[in-house]
Order: sequence, then C-alpha cells, then structure tokens
Amino acid sequence: MDKSQGKTVRDGARKGALRLLAAVDEGATLDEAAALTERLSPPDRARARRLALEVLRRADRADLLLAPLLARRPRPEIMRILRLATVEMLALDEAPHGAVNAAVALARSSGPKGQAAAGMVNAVLRKIAGAAPAWAALSPQKMPPWLRAPVVAAWGEDTARAIEAAHEAGAALDLTPKGADCPGEALPTGSHRLPAAAQISALPGYAEGDWWVQDAAAALAVRVLDPQPGEAIADLCAAPGGKTLQLAAAGAEVTAVDISEPRLARVAENLARCRLSARLVAADALDWRPDAALDAVLLDAPCSATGTIRRHPELPRIRDGEGLAELTGLQARLIDHALSLLKPGGRLVYATCSLLPAEGEAQLAAALARHPGLAVEPPRAPGIEPGWITPQGGLRLRPDLWPERGGMDGFFIARLRKSAERT
Repeated sequence: MDKSQGKTVRDGARKGALRLLAAVDEGATLDEAAALTERLSPPDRARARRLALEVLRRADRADLLLAPLLARRPRPEIMRILRLATVEMLALDEAPHGAVNAAVALARSSGPKGQAAAGMVNAVLRKIAGAAPAWAALSPQKMPPWLRAPVVAAWGEDTARAIEAAHEAGAALDLTPKGADCPGEALPTGSHRLPAAAQISALPGYAEGDWWVQDAAAALAVRVLDPQPGEAIADLCAAPGGKTLQLAAAGAEVTAVDISEPRLARVAENLARCRLSARLVAADALDWRPDAALDAVLLDAPCSATGTIRRHPELPRIRDGEGLAELTGLQARLIDHALSLLKPGGRLVYATCSLLPAEGEAQLAAALARHPGLAVEPPRAPGIEPGWITPQGGLRLRPDLWPERGGMDGFFIARLRKSAERT
C-alpha cells in the first residue's frame, strides 16, 4: 500500500512537472503556470515545481545526450518526458528502473501517439541510464547569445562560465530578519540562508513575522540606502515588497508605489504578517508625486530580470532580448522622475536585478551625464566586498559571487545624491 501510494505521489508530481514545462514551451513563466498544479497535494505541487526547475536548468545538456539516440525528434510532449527522466537519473540520482518505468507509463497515458512512442522511450532511456560519465563531462547550460555576449564583453569568458554554473546550481532560500532572531546561516551582509527545499511557513518565526523571504543581493539595495527613522521614503515599483518591509522595519515613513493592485495586496499581506506599516499606492510610478519632497527614493526599476535566472531558469527560454531598448528608456525616465521627487541633497538608490550593463553601469553613466551635480556615493553596508564596487562607484552583484556560500542574484545598485542646491 505504501509503495503504491508513493508511486502515485511521484507520478502526480511528474505529471505536474510536465504540465509546467509545456506551459513554459508556450511562453509562460512558472509562476504564471502555477495554476496548472493547484489540484495536486502540497507535497506533489512542490515536487512538480522542483522537477520542472531542474529540467529547465539542464534541458540543453539532456538534449545533447538524447539527440544521438533519436532517429528523429519526437513530439514535444514525448521530448519533455525524455528530458524529465534523463535529468531525474543523471542529475537527481533517481533509480533508473523507477524513472524509466514512470516515463514509459507517462508516454502511454498521453494518448495513441504516446502509446506508439512508449517502446522508443523505454529503449532510449535504458541507454541514457548508463550515460553518467558522458553527462558529467558536459558543461553547464549556456546563456542564450543575446545575454551571453554582453556578459562576456563585460567580464570575460571565465566569468560567463561561472555564472552558468551558478544558474545550474540554483538558488538557496534567503531571509531578511526584522530583528535579531532568524533561522538559517547568517551571511556577512545580514541576510540568513537556508536550503532551497525548506518549507517557508513551517520555519520558526514565520507566523510571528520575524522575517521575510528576500534574496541576499536584493536586500542590499535598502542597506545601501541606509534608511533612518522618521525619513520620508518612497519605494517605487515596490512589489513584491521585500524592500518596503526593510524600509518600514528601519522606522522610515514609507510610501510603496506599484502599478499592480494584486501585487500590492501581497505587499499588504506581508506587512500585516510582519506587523509593519506603510502607505500603499496603486499608481504608475511615473505619474505619482508625493505631497512633499522626499528624503530618499528607492527605485527597483522594471528590467530584464536576467539576474534571477538561477531561481527562474525559464526566463532564457521565453525571452529573446527584444524590448531591451524600451526597458532602458523606461528606466531612464524613472530615474529622472525619482530625482524630481527628492529634497535638495536627497538620495536615490537605483537598482535592477539584471546582468546586463545596459541596465546598470551604462544607465548610471547616462544619468550622471543628464544631471549635473548628481553624485555617486560608494556603497557602504556590512559584508560588501571591495571587488563588487565598480569604477563608477556602483555595486555590481553576480550569481558567481559567493560560490562557497551558494551565490546570489545578479543586481546592479547605485546610490546617488541630489545636489543640495535648489534648481
């Protein structure tokens, strides 16, 4: 009975993973596709997402091993089954007989054409089961050319490969503590880190609101801003709200602005859980103005999100670099608008979760050229290493940094000081 139940759970998770992978093939993110697994039990749902993540991180490697064994490329649903079983056996140490049998059953359950392909699936995967040495010799999955080329141009081939290795390794679970108590390993920058598989709501302090989930790199934006009690600060493009929580916990008078009401509702939920307060405004950040000039603005601008691939490995598969010019234009307008909201001498932290210099270093250079008197203040916060600071004085974070600790998201962060003279 137990074995049967276990197999049912496993196959439910596999079927869920295949549904998620199919949605990604259609251009959806995993978050957008989450409803496809909502009928599964919580353990199945979590395992389905984990399996989909692991396949997306290694799909190209799996295809390299599978291609010589296939007379012709199978239908997409069969290819997804082959990739899933390959990754389970060679990357996740799943027993070959279990992975192969499950893959054959999944093929047979996918309709007449799947039934016809079941024999091929069985034969191919039995060969793949013995391909561990060939798998180990393959390099991590490469970034797409539109992303890889500027990364290599900025930091070189070795760094690009290290970033790709970090993408394959995935992301740990980082927490930002409200006070002193927080589970996990304390990181030099003040975040705490746990294994990715940790169940968030079961961790000590969750119900009490003692901490919230936030990547260690993302948390540095507020630490570089250094909010002070009583300061009037706007968090523009605020959702999902980790930075709003940080600002509120520091005692600032926070206004969180975001164009999405549903995403602001999530910010409200987290504020309530953590017993913190902020004013929430649903508006286009470019149209919003405060009643009085602000002490500081935090602008985590819309961007390509290429710094988050280790936790969102579907992004290179559903994006092609189109629209970057529109994004960088929007970022420039947001910087200009944010500066107009500040008191003379006020400060702005500009941040993007991007690996692209066009959304970071180049954006900073252009802002300085547009605004005489604007000054870059080198980032000062615990744990920041000198090598992370750019010649301009910005903060460049990459997934390959902290390899011994499990890396971090890619971010660019710059702290700017507006001229104290009224203009």
